[in-house]
Amino acid sequence: MLNEVTTAEQISRVISQATAPAFLLGAVAAFISVLITRMNRIADRSNVLSAFPEGDMSRSHLQVVLPRLKRRARLLNKAIEFAVTSGICTTVLVILAFASSLLNLKHEYGAAVMFSIALLFFAASLVTLLLEVRAALHDLDFYV
Repeated sequence: MLNEVTTAEQISRVISQATAPAFLLGAVAAFISVLITRMNRIADRSNVLSAFPEGDMSRSHLQVVLPRLKRRARLLNKAIEFAVTSGICTTVLVILAFASSLLNLKHEYGAAVMFSIALLFFAASLVTLLLEVRAALHDLDFYV
């Protein structure tokens, strides 16, 4: 049973502490939207290239790009996984902060660890996007 009823001041403190994770969630959501848009462009391009008839010699050289597009799609898929994991960690962090407040438990160290983990996954997603962008730029060199 609860030893002490949670006060409005405790809830207010948790809400103010949840501001940074809320901003991170917003950033993660916007970032996932960007990643999915890039993934859709790669999928559309792959579909167009795969639709060329096998005997069409004038466009067969373009099908060489398909393995590169697959690599880029794998990188984007990994970036999306990292970003979603970051969002999940951030959401769990906010839930645990409110639950800890209601149960009068200390949550500062756990919150710091969870927020750091969420940021690490977000950073991993950004690095993976960087690798995909470099691969895309390398593809541009292929056409020139």
